[in-house]
Amino acid sequence: MNATAPPSPYTRIGSDRPIRALADRFYDLLESDPAYADLRAIHAADLGPVRHGLTRFLVGWLGGPRDWFERGPCIMSLHRAFPITPALADQWATAMACAIAGADDIDPALGDAMAEALGHMARGMINFGLNSGSSAAA
Repeated sequence: MNATAPPSPYTRIGSDRPIRALADRFYDLLESDPAYADLRAIHAADLGPVRHGLTRFLVGWLGGPRDWFERGPCIMSLHRAFPITPALADQWATAMACAIAGADDIDPALGDAMAEALGHMARGMINFGLNSGSSAAA
């Protein structure tokens, strides 16, 4: 019996274009919704590079080409320099959940699973700026 593997989330979503749209929705929320002002403030003025980086991270994380993962540091290492408080992690997780919920091309069950997993990842990055010399408070 030759069973085939189920399609990856990347395939189920429809490859790069919907994932790029998801990353754009996420960063559009950061730029437009005052609820995410603190999160927006820790980003550079030009969000182009991080929009691209989040897209490539999500593509690989969802089972597509893993070019982002092959380029070097892990996602946790890249964020150590930022003072990530519980409030910032919650803002990130909430903004991502809203971006996913706004995606008509993502199956709701898959979207819920993505939002939950990415929320756990965001909360795993809480570091209070311990590695950046910052004195950020919760």
